[in-house]
Amino acid sequence: MSDFTKEMELGSNFIYDIIDADLAAGFDRKIVTRFPPEPNGYLHIGSAKAIWINYSLAKKYGGQFNLRYDDTNPLREDEEYVKSIEQDLLWLGAVPDGGVYYGSDYFERCYEYAEQLILKGRAYVDDLSQEEIREYRGTLTQPGRPSPCRERSAEESLDLFRRMREGEFEDGSRTLRARINMSSSNMNMRDPVLYRILHAWHHRTEDKWCIYPMYDFAHPVQDAIEGITHSLCSIEFENHRPLYNWVVNMIDFKDKPRQFEFARLNITHTVMSKRYLRELVETKTVDGWDDPRMPTLSALRRRGYTPSSIIEFVKRAGVAKAYSTVDIRLLEYCIREELNASAQRRMAVLDPIKVTITNYPEDKEETFSIANNPLDEAAGVREVSFCGELYIEREDFAEVPPPKWQRLRPDGEVRLMGSYIIRCNEVRKNEQGEVTELFCTADLETRNRKPVDGRKVKGTIHWVSRRHAIDAEACLYENLFTLEDVNDVPEGTNYLDYLNPESLVHRPNCKLEACLADVPAGERYQFVRMGYFCKDSKKPNTFNRIVKLKDSFTVND
Repeated sequence: MSDFTKEMELGSNFIYDIIDADLAAGFDRKIVTRFPPEPNGYLHIGSAKAIWINYSLAKKYGGQFNLRYDDTNPLREDEEYVKSIEQDLLWLGAVPDGGVYYGSDYFERCYEYAEQLILKGRAYVDDLSQEEIREYRGTLTQPGRPSPCRERSAEESLDLFRRMREGEFEDGSRTLRARINMSSSNMNMRDPVLYRILHAWHHRTEDKWCIYPMYDFAHPVQDAIEGITHSLCSIEFENHRPLYNWVVNMIDFKDKPRQFEFARLNITHTVMSKRYLRELVETKTVDGWDDPRMPTLSALRRRGYTPSSIIEFVKRAGVAKAYSTVDIRLLEYCIREELNASAQRRMAVLDPIKVTITNYPEDKEETFSIANNPLDEAAGVREVSFCGELYIEREDFAEVPPPKWQRLRPDGEVRLMGSYIIRCNEVRKNEQGEVTELFCTADLETRNRKPVDGRKVKGTIHWVSRRHAIDAEACLYENLFTLEDVNDVPEGTNYLDYLNPESLVHRPNCKLEACLADVPAGERYQFVRMGYFCKDSKKPNTFNRIVKLKDSFTVND
């Protein structure tokens, strides 16, 4: 679990400036923020930005942070998503010290406030269909037209609204609308729908309700009831702010929350829309919400990302109002930097070639002391077993090597990491012409020392003892999409047209050091020269590549 309080310092941003100005002007209420996810899918890394902003703001100013599930649409909501959301928050370290709430906790209060609006002449029951409401609303250049029901009396609307609650009418046959301004330049203020009829089973209230408040009505009401002081949301809700203010003013709450917007997090080579993520899951394009190629927090956790690396990424991406897309390599940079300092090293051969050392006694075994992390002396060393039969990486041998090749080749020498220098004397192949085995001799005088004759051997490769190796599978992950900006696909194409066929490459015949046999799921290592890997939480003996060892991407601190 991450220490969000420790990680949260960012210096300054426009939201902090707003709070500082409020306090300087005499604002004397405790700062209360909330994270209001809809439980209709798993949280993604963009959600981590919203969580971090709300949580860190509350902690910075000595306030409180609430988790409130926006469960006002039963058609898409499920208890599975409720559990996954809370798990993700706790994994990040954002403990909701102000409490865990549900929009459904406030259904009765929302209904009472809706009746008040009707009695004040500020809301009416409308008989128009959804399509007709859209037609009557007008366009950005043309004002809307009033519904024929707009002048319906408060008494009649109240009677119809109560009958809507009792289940007398069919889905879509009536709505409750706010009476505001059909000529407003803001489309959201043209008599928006506050309630709709929906006969559907709710994961908490079951069949008690058949009418449900719309988000634009429920959200400000819920904020006000909970005492939220600063309601922070993504920039697409900026045009909804006048309606948010209208609701809290019309209901006349004593302590009025205020809404502020920030730019949502967009990342290259992935999608952040929950609709698209759900489609990927439901069409089995990916292996569930936690498929390590997905941008969901559960997927990133399974792949091996740490809470601290995600927080660092969000901080570096910044908090602003302007729309931007962040390079996914910044996320990779954050986890790579962390693991380079903290991860223990292990040798793993992902695509093995057998090596027989012909001058090494068949029954002999020995061990070599190899550093767990050369950057951390306190990590100590481990003893790695060695025998006359080994595995090396297929890409570390070339029959016809390219220029400046420093790894193994026929009649060439290479250092086995931490042990001997070997020379390749013979190459054996199968009927398909593939190299299956190398026969080598070891310079047995070079155990962790230079050749006595002074010859220089530049190349060093990793290896695993065949006698002591364990079998495993490695999953090598790349970007899910080949297109950099998946939100801007070329005309005539679909985002699914840009799925990366190399986003997952299986290496089913890996050979690993024996000490990796029983490590728990979630343990992270650097497989030397191969990248950073994490033990998978769902598949036994499987390691997921978190990120490659190196990348040309750099950041300016």
